[in-house]
Amino acid sequence: MTLEAKVAKAFGIVRSDGPRGLAQRLTRYAYGRLGAAALDQPLFDDDISDSTRLDLAIPEHRQPRSQPLRIGWVMTPPQAGSGGHTTLFRMVEAVERAGHKCDLFLYDRYGGDARGHERVIRDWWPNVRAEIHDASAGISGVDACVASSWDSAHVLARRGTGPMRRLYFVQDFEPYFYPRGSMYSLAEDSYRFGFRTIALGEMVARLLRSEVGISPDVTEFGCDTSVYRPLPGRVRTGVVFYARPDVPRRGFWLARLALQQFHERHPEVDIHFYGAEVSGLTFPATQHGRLAPAELNELYNSSIAALAMSFTNISLVAEEMLAAGVIPVVNDSPHSRADLVNDHVAWANPTPLSLAVALSTVVTRPDREAAAWAASESVRQFGWTRAEAAAVRIIEDEVYGS
Repeated sequence: MTLEAKVAKAFGIVRSDGPRGLAQRLTRYAYGRLGAAALDQPLFDDDISDSTRLDLAIPEHRQPRSQPLRIGWVMTPPQAGSGGHTTLFRMVEAVERAGHKCDLFLYDRYGGDARGHERVIRDWWPNVRAEIHDASAGISGVDACVASSWDSAHVLARRGTGPMRRLYFVQDFEPYFYPRGSMYSLAEDSYRFGFRTIALGEMVARLLRSEVGISPDVTEFGCDTSVYRPLPGRVRTGVVFYARPDVPRRGFWLARLALQQFHERHPEVDIHFYGAEVSGLTFPATQHGRLAPAELNELYNSSIAALAMSFTNISLVAEEMLAAGVIPVVNDSPHSRADLVNDHVAWANPTPLSLAVALSTVVTRPDREAAAWAASESVRQFGWTRAEAAAVRIIEDEVYGS
């Protein structure tokens, strides 16, 4: 293509899609030319393990139950407010309350600032007392170590080769995060490493049994009802959405189209986004960005309905919304229903029109206040205590012996 043709094409794109559209196309072109897709690979090549070649050492003797344990946890560095890390750190705190010492081994494929990672952990999860280490320096000095994702399981298998017990806390069936291909296969293989596996919820447990052929220990979801609860004197007027455009399983494209159709039906209803800040919306929305739990509960208490999308394990936000008195519209699937058993959820077919109609039905019902109160009362009140107790018991049994 000649230079004149390229300039003409660029002007045509600006006329049809605006400067932002041109910038997006240039970025995509550079992304392909530079091979930037390799950055999506969360592991260095040398940290990939193979379930058929593993022969990992375990201690010759069990520890006496009178002796406190030292437990390692392998994870990627958390972003502020990360839901998956919040659940994982609940388990860390429970193990520490049980009298054991914990160590966090952070694996950063992208070479981030170690001190910055530690500041995020200390600021957002101040009750975690664990020491923080770089997993690339090796994983050692612990009685047991817990992987927390498929890539961290590979890291544990490659960098934690000394005698220790190994476990795997599985919050989702992570092969489903990817198309069928390399990362799908590597994620699936991580479940065959022989680590004692703790599945969070029935959806994960069922897939580990049917797709991989292992029998995990199972613990259940919780909800922090000390944070997520109705607040007195609040008026509910809006609809809220947890936006994660960069995470396909959170269904952002469908949600955006559904909210566009909902706005056309109900222009008087405010729409609120939190999580990622999104540009290029075709309808008005208040964007809150990342919120601390108490701030999020305030937002929920101003909302009638919410859109809670997830195409793998159910998102924790759905039950937190219920606890705060918000009716969540959730894309219907056997995966979502496996762990969100609640009559107040508005299940909808995952299409823009069905989701928009479900939101419309919730905001126009005449008994909205009564529905909000009933939804809040329906949420299990034991918080995360059962999951925490199960995690402590399983880890102790793995090291001490049943």
